[in-house]
Amino acid sequence: MRILFVEPAIFLSAFAMTLTPPLTTQYVYRRIWEETSNYSIAINSNISQCEENKSSPIFVLQEEVQKKTSLFSLQMDMSGLIPGLVSTFIFLSHSDHHGRKLPLILSSVGALATSIWLCLLSYFALPFQLLIASTFLGALCGNYTTFFGGCFAYIVDQCKEEKQKTIRIAIIDLILGLVAGLTGLSSGYFIRELGFVWSYFIITLVMAVNLIYILFFLGNPKKESSSQNVPVSCSESFKNLFYRTYMLFKNTSRKRRVLLCLLLFTMVTYFFVVSGVSPIFILYELDSPLCWNEVLIGYGSALGSISFLSSFLGIWIFSCCLDDIHIAFIGILTTMSGMAVTAFARTTLMMLLVRLLFLFTIVPFSVLRSMLSKVVRSTEQGTLFACIAFLETLGGVIAVSTFNGIYSATVAWYPGFTFLLSAGLLLIPAISLCVVRCTKWNEEGYALLIQEDSREDTADG
Repeated sequence: MRILFVEPAIFLSAFAMTLTPPLTTQYVYRRIWEETSNYSIAINSNISQCEENKSSPIFVLQEEVQKKTSLFSLQMDMSGLIPGLVSTFIFLSHSDHHGRKLPLILSSVGALATSIWLCLLSYFALPFQLLIASTFLGALCGNYTTFFGGCFAYIVDQCKEEKQKTIRIAIIDLILGLVAGLTGLSSGYFIRELGFVWSYFIITLVMAVNLIYILFFLGNPKKESSSQNVPVSCSESFKNLFYRTYMLFKNTSRKRRVLLCLLLFTMVTYFFVVSGVSPIFILYELDSPLCWNEVLIGYGSALGSISFLSSFLGIWIFSCCLDDIHIAFIGILTTMSGMAVTAFARTTLMMLLVRLLFLFTIVPFSVLRSMLSKVVRSTEQGTLFACIAFLETLGGVIAVSTFNGIYSATVAWYPGFTFLLSAGLLLIPAISLCVVRCTKWNEEGYALLIQEDSREDTADG
């Protein structure tokens, strides 16, 4: 008897996904510090290796380490760009014909291999530049975008009622927020009490259990038609996917096409800024004048992960009295405020309190996906979310690489510049939403869609 609940796999994968980045960033930071200064940082030390006196040689050293760490993160992200795009495109498109477990299995195998590689690398103290190989390997087998894209498709195939689908997706958001907060709070203690080797070993065990669950316990959702079992070549899958994507924009009215492009542009630009600046927080907290240690970084990550839960509650409350577009505005404007204030945070208390302004950071993602789903027909939902996944994968890697490069170039004269730039860039999705709101194209697009669907149903009848 197979289990049709993918939530346990999401929980285990989210644990590894949220724990690995802070561990790896701090591991690279320590290794670069050791190579640059010829002395190591004690893992169980309660004192951060940070100097606030700009005339001190240590201050010059830490600025150099910050720059090298940021540039190395840029190289890692770029190494996973092309294989990540290709694998996500192929695996998710093939899951229509080979079952939704295909992207789950392949991406889990890649994540397991990556965690084993990280464990061996830290145990034998191999050159940390080999981390680029682990990034390439993980992206080649499918990254976390591939995994969670397959999970959402798994749930959509299984759920027949809209209410049930909404509840299952809401549960996933809560799981991600809970696990992110838990790992963020404990990541510093993992490093301090266990060290990097055992921390990576625990991640390896978690990913092994996750893969075993998917392979031997998780069942495939029922297929809606027998046509999904027909074997299709890789080239044919590419042709079909490109054709469906083309028809998504071609076979529709002009206003609805423009509305679809505007909403996609809004979501991609917002995702670009948020995903790009997120890794910079750890580097910013390690630098002076904050000089956080691994425990404080864990506290900050835990506070940041509360946005998953607060965004869910915000959508639930605001939807009772506001339209979708106004709810998205709230998320964008509060996030913009948080970015601007972070640039001037100079004390630990202020850096912790500034997280309150990011409580609704996740809101625009959920709301814009909902708005996009209302613009296309029910038969075009799969193609729409395939486009979203592709754009998020491409935009995410480019964003992280871009913001790491900007931070490394500006950290010496003003570390908070990246956050000020992010606040300014968030004006772009806000203006795009203003265009949608002022023209009322969203309301007309929904109405036109209903009319077109009604005519098609009448013609079919």
